[in-house]
Amino acid sequence: MPKTAVKPTGAKRGRPGYDQESVLDIAVQVFNKHGYDATSMGTLADNLGISKSAIYHHVPSKGDLLRLALDEALVPLEAIAEDERAQRGTAEERLEFILRSTIRVLIRRQAYVTLLLRLRGNTEIERDALERRRAVDRHVTHLVTQAQQEGTLRQDIDPRTTTRLLFGAINSMVEWYRPDGPVSAEQVEENAIAMMLDGLHTRNG
Repeated sequence: MPKTAVKPTGAKRGRPGYDQESVLDIAVQVFNKHGYDATSMGTLADNLGISKSAIYHHVPSKGDLLRLALDEALVPLEAIAEDERAQRGTAEERLEFILRSTIRVLIRRQAYVTLLLRLRGNTEIERDALERRRAVDRHVTHLVTQAQQEGTLRQDIDPRTTTRLLFGAINSMVEWYRPDGPVSAEQVEENAIAMMLDGLHTRNG
């Protein structure tokens, strides 16, 4: 899935070598290391090697940095459900497409998804992001329910529990997956899908 850049119209450039995207990338690293609440604009400026006023040249506030960073994770995740492959075929086929696509977004936007998963809901921006994330969860729960009704997934597990377990397995990758590790992104995807969906298939005999 291609990278989705979320930038306000007319984004300005500041010190040479720093545009809004590079400021955002470093800000996310700092948020993940120290926590959003504990990170000040001064801390961000120190990590960027520029002044606070230079950061304000790119974004109006720390909250705007957070909003832009969360969109880097949420926009591609939300776009998965709009893809035609998520809207055709059996419920299980659509579920598999969504799970595979979610894994790919997590791997490609790992730092941004990590930030999303660590939200505490202390601000309106965070609460809005959490609600958007819950909407994704509800969509998957609906697909699990449909697949159970179609008879392809076992019915002895509550759909909401299934959704939590599926995303729990996927989301854990932010803690251990490394692009330079011994297992490729493709292998991780195939192993995760096999483990998750094979365990959910109906049992014959």
